[in-house]
Amino acid sequence: MTNSETEQNSPALDQAARELQAAQHDARVAFDCIALGDLDRAHTHALTARVEVDAAVTALVAALTEAG
Repeated sequence: MTNSETEQNSPALDQAARELQAAQHDARVAFDCIALGDLDRAHTHALTARVEVDAAVTALVAALTEAG
C-alpha cells in the first residue's frame, strides 16, 4: 500500500502498512542471510520481522475497533 492508498484511511491502517513493509524487508534480509550462511544475522532479522508483523496485527485490531 502506498501513502496515497491509505491517506483516506485511519492512522492505524497507515501504521499497519508501514509495519508490514518493514517486515517484508526484514524477511527478505533473513532469507538472503541464510543463503549466505550467516545464520546469526538471519535469526536477528527473522525475529525483527516477527515483531513487525505482531505490531501490524495490533494496528489492524485498533483500526477494526475504530471502524466499529
